[in-house]
Amino acid sequence: MSFRNTLNKNFNNHSETRDKHWDPALQTHYFKTTKDKAFDKLEPLFRNMKECQIVGISKDHGEISFNYKAGRKVFVIMTIIMVKPYRTAIDISATTESAIPFDFGYSHKLIPKLYDRIKKELDFIGTKE
Repeated sequence: MSFRNTLNKNFNNHSETRDKHWDPALQTHYFKTTKDKAFDKLEPLFRNMKECQIVGISKDHGEISFNYKAGRKVFVIMTIIMVKPYRTAIDISATTESAIPFDFGYSHKLIPKLYDRIKKELDFIGTKE
């Protein structure tokens, strides 16, 4: 991890996943399921978590947005996209709401925790397409 990545990780209030992220924990995760089945499992999962308050759900756009309230308040947008039959990508964007413009890596650490919860519900394939 370069010095620039360390600064970006700790002195920022936003983190998101993508296919070619420098941190392997923040690379897009792929699951063996369809978009609709992923929605059917993930919506109740996050609705029943006491730390989460669902803000909006759009099956058409493949998005679930919620506030995560465990310690700090974080606004999370989860995007579910079926890239091939029974190969669905899930990307996560997390923004910490605070008075200062950085969260000391809180949003960066939250995303792998959310992926761990998702892996308990869906069959994880990997991080490479």
